[in-house]
Amino acid sequence: MNASPDAPEGPRARHNRAGVVEAALGILDQQGLPDLTMRRLAQVLEVRPSALYWHFTSKQALLAAVSARILEPLQRASTDLPSLAAAASVLGSQLRECLLAHRDAAELVSSSLALGLVDPPLHGLLGMVAERVDAPDRLAHTTAEAVTHFVIGHAFHEQQRRHAEALGVLDSSGRPAATTASTPADDGEADFTQVLDLIAAGVAAQLRHGARTL
Repeated sequence: MNASPDAPEGPRARHNRAGVVEAALGILDQQGLPDLTMRRLAQVLEVRPSALYWHFTSKQALLAAVSARILEPLQRASTDLPSLAAAASVLGSQLRECLLAHRDAAELVSSSLALGLVDPPLHGLLGMVAERVDAPDRLAHTTAEAVTHFVIGHAFHEQQRRHAEALGVLDSSGRPAATTASTPADDGEADFTQVLDLIAAGVAAQLRHGARTL
C-alpha cells in the first residue's frame, strides 16, 4: 500500500514538530524571512514539501510556530518585580532581546500577532505582576499594549537598518540610509531605553493619580 502523500516518508521524515521549527528558525537566521518557504524547508530536511503538512496545516501555521519559538524565552521571565512600571521596563527589554536574537524576527512576530496566531507576549506576564502588586487589570493591559507595539516597531526598524548597512545601502552623503548626521547608527539602544523609561514613568504616574478608575 502506498503511503499517504501527507504522511511522514520513511527515515528522513523522522523529524518531529520541534525539529521542523528549529530548522525553519535556522533558515530565518541564515537567509531571512523571504527565503523561509515550505520548499526551502523541505530541502533542508530532505523531505517532500507535502510531508511538512503532517506537522503544520499551512505555511502561516509554521510561521506562527516559529514566532512562538522566538518568544519562548519570555515564558521563563520572572514576574517578581517591585511594580508594574518596573515590569514594563524589564519585560520590554527582554522582549527586545528575543526579537533581536533572530533575523527578521520583529517582522515575523508582528505578522503572527496581527493575525491572532500567537498569544501577545507581555499581557499575561504584566497581568501577573499587576495582580501581585494590586495594580488595576486595565492598566496592566494598556501597558502591555503600549510596550509590545513600541518594542516590536523599534526592533523592526533596527533590523531594517542593519540589513541596509550590511547591503551597503547609503544615502547621498555616504551614510547608511537609515541614519543622518545628527542621529548616529549606534544610538538605537539609547533611544529605546529612553522611550521605555517614558512609558514606565507614565504607568507610575497613572498609579499615583488614580489609575484605579480605569
